[in-house]
Amino acid sequence: MRSPHDAERGMVAPETLGLDTRVEIRKTAIRLLEEMPEGVGRLVIDLARTRQVDSAGLGALMLIQRRAAERRQVVVLRNASEEIRFLLVLTKLDDLFQLESPVVN
Repeated sequence: MRSPHDAERGMVAPETLGLDTRVEIRKTAIRLLEEMPEGVGRLVIDLARTRQVDSAGLGALMLIQRRAAERRQVVVLRNASEEIRFLLVLTKLDDLFQLESPVVN
């Protein structure tokens, strides 16, 4: 039987998601995806600290999402700023990800 721990992995994106950080975030995300059984799970990327995303950062997110799709898993972007959400819409990438806001108690 699978536990809820098997169904979700999370990571925090860096302050700048771009050329200098793209390889690290992609490797970390793919490792987390592969820790979960194929066909099961969500990778949650917390963007609360992320202030800047460039084309290399978007490319990294696309590669992460592509790997997740191959494994029949989901990528969730949590705490994306309005600017990042706008950038995803502008580049027509918003449909590739689930977008979540923080839960307020």
